[in-house]
Amino acid sequence: MHVRPFQLSDYAEVTQLMENSLSEACFHDTMEAFARQLSWDSSLVMIAEEDGAILGVVIGTIDNNDGYYYRIAVDPFHRRKGVGKTLIRTLRERFVERKVNRILVPVDTHNEPVLPVFESLGFDMNSFTTAFKKLSIVAGT
Repeated sequence: MHVRPFQLSDYAEVTQLMENSLSEACFHDTMEAFARQLSWDSSLVMIAEEDGAILGVVIGTIDNNDGYYYRIAVDPFHRRKGVGKTLIRTLRERFVERKVNRILVPVDTHNEPVLPVFESLGFDMNSFTTAFKKLSIVAGT
């Protein structure tokens, strides 16, 4: 498995992956923020691929010099194989390179099921925030 930054040619496959991996409501909520993040800084969207197939995506953003894991989606056939953890670690490295103040995981109903994955990687209660709706990629500001 290889992790790399998003490329424009990934758009259709990533969109399909998210539609297949996320609930309908989550997919709908994610697409607008995904488009904003791509227009602002696509280097914070990371892709996991293997043999040319996209296995997962993580959408990160920086807001007020804090790094946020906005959304993570892994193809259902490739879950529990380390794809999500690898994406989380890679985006963390990107945040560290950017010298963000803090790295946070916004908590909403859509990403609560993946919080144990973050905890297994050392994230603690101070890493989680409920200020989800205030993120610029969500609010459009």
